[in-house]
Parts: sequence; C-alpha cells; structure tokens
Amino acid sequence: MSFFKNKTVFITGASSGIGAEMSRQLHGLGANLFLLARRTERLKQLAGELSATGERVDWAEADVTKAGELSQAVEKCIQRFGGIDMVIANAGFGVAGSVSDLKVEDYRRQFETNVFGVLNTVYATEKQLEKAKGQIVILGSVAGFVPLPGNSAYTMSKFSVRALAKSLQYEWKKKGISVTHLAPGFVDSDIRRTDNLGRFKEGHADPIPSWIRVSTSKAVREMVKAIRKKKGEKVITGHGKMIHCINQYFPSLIPWIVGTAGLKARPEPR
Repeated sequence: MSFFKNKTVFITGASSGIGAEMSRQLHGLGANLFLLARRTERLKQLAGELSATGERVDWAEADVTKAGELSQAVEKCIQRFGGIDMVIANAGFGVAGSVSDLKVEDYRRQFETNVFGVLNTVYATEKQLEKAKGQIVILGSVAGFVPLPGNSAYTMSKFSVRALAKSLQYEWKKKGISVTHLAPGFVDSDIRRTDNLGRFKEGHADPIPSWIRVSTSKAVREMVKAIRKKKGEKVITGHGKMIHCINQYFPSLIPWIVGTAGLKARPEPR
C-alpha cells in the first residue's frame, strides 16, 4: 500500500472497464486520483462512489484526441493535487471488421484515439512526470503481439503503442521516469460493446465467451502488482500469457490455431 499512498495518479479512459476498476483499486491503496474520460455521467458516478469512502478524487470530461482538453485537465489536476506522480494511459476502443470492409477513415479514427491519444497524454504529462521522477503506464493488448482476423485496425494501434512504450523506456530513463507496458488478453469491459465510431452500445452482448474472459477486478489486481514492481512489460491474464508464449516460441502454431478455431472478424456492435 505504501507504494501508492499519497501519489497522484492521472487516469485516462476512467469511466468504465479497466480504467474504472484501476481507479477503485488504486484509491483503496491510498492514491490521489484524477479521472478523465468523455462520458460525464459515468465519471460523476465513479467519483461520487470513491469520494463516499474518502476524498482524494477529482475528474474532468476530456477527449484524449484533443490536446487542448488534455492540457486543461492536467492544469486542473496540478491545481488540485500539486502535481502528477503516475499516469495510466488507458483510453481506447476497438474498430472491428476485415480490411476489405473497412476504409482508411476507420484506421485513422482508430489511431487518433489509441495511438495519438496516448501521445497527447505523453506530451501533456511529461514535465510533471519528470519533476516527480514518476511512472507512466501504457495499456496495450495481447493483440499488440498476435494479430487476429478482423482485428487489423485495433491490432495495428496496439503494435504501435507497444513500440512507443519500448522507445520511451530508453529515452525517459535519463529523466528518471519509469515506463510500464501492460498487455491484457480478454477482460470484461465495454471495448467489444463499442462501435467503430467509439459509441457505447447499451445492451449489446460481449461476443467473447464468458469462459475465456477474465474479470476486470482480477486482471487489474495483476496490473497493479506489475505497476508496483515497475515492470517494463507485463502480459496480463492466463490465456494472454499462453498466446504470447506460443507466438514467441512456436509462431508457426498460431495460423493453425486460428484456422482450427475458425476465428473470424467479430461484428461491429449495432
């Protein structure tokens, strides 16, 4: 608990899924939280839930694709807590569909949030992290190691942020900033219930079977442990580690597994 106690953590994509659960667990470990997302009502609800068990919480409605909104949120965080010790760059969504069915605009939209949104977060918080000799956590995915059919846009974005995290580990070491790349497998969240425009579809069933999905709380506990240990990179969830291991040591098996399992493009939520 002492590692997170009184540290100010700036979390993007905090309104649901991994971001919301990360907020709950870090708040329970004594961190000050600044929550950022586009969905105001969900942010208010989460902030109210956490504030009921103690203060140390503030929030801002902002879109990570808009650098100006991020800068304003960072200033608000500094005014409230005096600085930023840790950043969780979690905001993102998934564009679904085969390459032939998607357009260049779909890929641009995917990269605007999942890649350039992370870069905007990096630039907006770099000075504060350097001042605090802090830590940035970038949420990737097992998809950043293993492409799957119908997942090209999302996979490309996660390969990119993995590369970004690796580069930052070299470049920011001299600044005293730790960089952690987290790559979860299938976790309970809203990502597969969000359409290609980034709009959440209430009531849409998760297409991934429940038996393979890992609960958000369990996945985040593993993430928090990796953050505390300042891991450079950590694959999260048992099935994620297995897929990563097969891809690393027996890559020729991946096409066979994909073909045998009959994996295909997941439909966009409607």
